[in-house]
Amino acid sequence: MILRLAVLGLLAFMTLPTVVVIAVSFNPTAILSFPPAGLSLRWYANALTYPQFQRAAVNSLMVTGGAVLLALPIGTAAALALERGRLRAPGAWATVLLSPLVVPGVAAGLGFLIVAAFLGLLQSRAVLVAAHVALVLPFVVRSVWVSVTNLDPALERAAASLGATPWRVFLRVTLPLLRPGLFAALLFAVVVSVNEFVVSLFISTRVNEILPVAMFTYVVNYTDPTIAALSTLFIVATFLVVWAVDRVVDLSAVFLHHR
Repeated sequence: MILRLAVLGLLAFMTLPTVVVIAVSFNPTAILSFPPAGLSLRWYANALTYPQFQRAAVNSLMVTGGAVLLALPIGTAAALALERGRLRAPGAWATVLLSPLVVPGVAAGLGFLIVAAFLGLLQSRAVLVAAHVALVLPFVVRSVWVSVTNLDPALERAAASLGATPWRVFLRVTLPLLRPGLFAALLFAVVVSVNEFVVSLFISTRVNEILPVAMFTYVVNYTDPTIAALSTLFIVATFLVVWAVDRVVDLSAVFLHHR
């Protein structure tokens, strides 16, 4: 009973701020107040038509798309190498690949800033893409690694014994069996990249800033509920993406079942 109450209390602690943000986003006045004085969609209209947010949203799509396209094949290859490759000190390699999870965002952002300034790439979107690849790669590696661990090698050996080339075995047998891990990796890569703020703040400019950085800039200058409305859109979009992926691939099976 005590454990159940503790869990309910933790869930309430985590969800109540979200409920407050959603409620505030419908406030008809330009003051951040709770409970709202009424219901209005004016701040949603402002969030969707604000030019800086529109430009930042396009940048976010480009950066996230580039990061995902690079991180998925790199992370998949790394997961296969960690589980099946004849690597010296595989534990050390795994630590290196997963290290962005424990490196403080401020330190990572400062490091990317120094490197970008040295290479003269501060105005380039490529630096943002590279930073996001490094940040999402641990999630890709971990998600695919679990699927590789659960993969039955006998299925691949059976395909090879029937005359399939190694590349054909990989495309027709291995990749389909890794689908749960790949979907989970795609999900986490998109969610982490779209919501990444700290590192992006260091290496963003007015031209190539992504949406979280543009939201921070807006908060510095304005105090109306526009950010609450945009945050609500983020929350709803993230929920729908996670729900859709969970319907296609049972995410609990990706993380809870091990061979």
